Amino acid sequence: MLKRLNSLNAREAMEARGFTQTALAKQLDVSKEAVSQWLNDKSFPRPDKLLRLAKLLGLGFDDLVIKDEPNAPVVAFRRMKGTKTKDHHIEKAREMGRFLGHLVPFLPFDTLEVPPTLKSPLCEYEYLQRVAQKVRSDINVEPQATLDFPHLIRRFGELQAVIVPVLWGSKQRHENAVHIFLPESDTTWVYLNLDTNVHDFEFWMAHELGHCLSPSLTGTEAAEDFADAFAGALLFPHAKAEAAYASIAAKRSFSTKVRCLFDIAKHELISPYTIYKQLNSYAAHAGKGLLELDNGFFGMITNFNKSYQNLSEILFGNLNELTSKDFIHKSEEAFDTPFFKVLGKYLRTTGKGAGFVQAITDMPMLDVRSMHSELT
Repeated sequence: MLKRLNSLNAREAMEARGFTQTALAKQLDVSKEAVSQWLNDKSFPRPDKLLRLAKLLGLGFDDLVIKDEPNAPVVAFRRMKGTKTKDHHIEKAREMGRFLGHLVPFLPFDTLEVPPTLKSPLCEYEYLQRVAQKVRSDINVEPQATLDFPHLIRRFGELQAVIVPVLWGSKQRHENAVHIFLPESDTTWVYLNLDTNVHDFEFWMAHELGHCLSPSLTGTEAAEDFADAFAGALLFPHAKAEAAYASIAAKRSFSTKVRCLFDIAKHELISPYTIYKQLNSYAAHAGKGLLELDNGFFGMITNFNKSYQNLSEILFGNLNELTSKDFIHKSEEAFDTPFFKVLGKYLRTTGKGAGFVQAITDMPMLDVRSMHSELT
């Protein structure tokens, strides 16, 4: 990818904020000549300098940088609650996508056929229910049956999407899942943070599956809306929502309604909030009254989630004793992913070091050194 500064925007921002080249160079701890070369398209700032330059000038990445990358990786995030996607999040994910491009020749997929996807994805209730019913039928799950992880994982494989299991921690991060599509190779990579509450994880997997089924929306806000709506319909479709609504609506008190809803969540292994949303989607479609639960309901969801382990603890046990060998083996077994075998082949073929593993997984260097050793 060729990149250069948008010198017009940069100079206008410098003037508006009272920066001379000398003053800007001092703030960035570089020479005045370096700034001059950036502005005259003779060189390009390193990533850390570029980020600081953007902050000093008050410009977003797309306003500061001109890119010539017709096949740029297309990314989507499943964000942590309360976080906002910023330019540096997008660019970091795109950079991970560029590294993923090196692994494409090692993938075990049939490159002669493109997996089936949806023609015109919509967030309309009846359409979503038809799609959910079709996907459930394809993976042999009845409308009233509970969807489990193996069913979803199998569908990812059929769509030639590579699951990348990662341990990103449960706090202080922007995203819990990242969807990266590489247009040049028509490949899809889905990063899933295993340090996630087990009741949220299945929804996020279904959300990412929604992205895989709707590539025509990739990179738009509509893509996130569709993926969320699809995930809810797939995990808790019309037949389940209709029965649950009748049961919960018949309860007289707030506490008994919530208790009934939480019992369903425990059985389905999905968040009470997902069920609540689907119940009201069903009610709106059927012309019934919406379920009104007061603000205390959301605090109860938080306490509900706290009573369960993260998926990483369920899969691996004590994380302080987790070895790279066990992480790779159990992740491959749980998610049926070719990622680690593909990465290992690439590393052995090219002789790349642990830095490449960190760039592609965004996990701590101490962990990736051990992983690199295991894979090579």
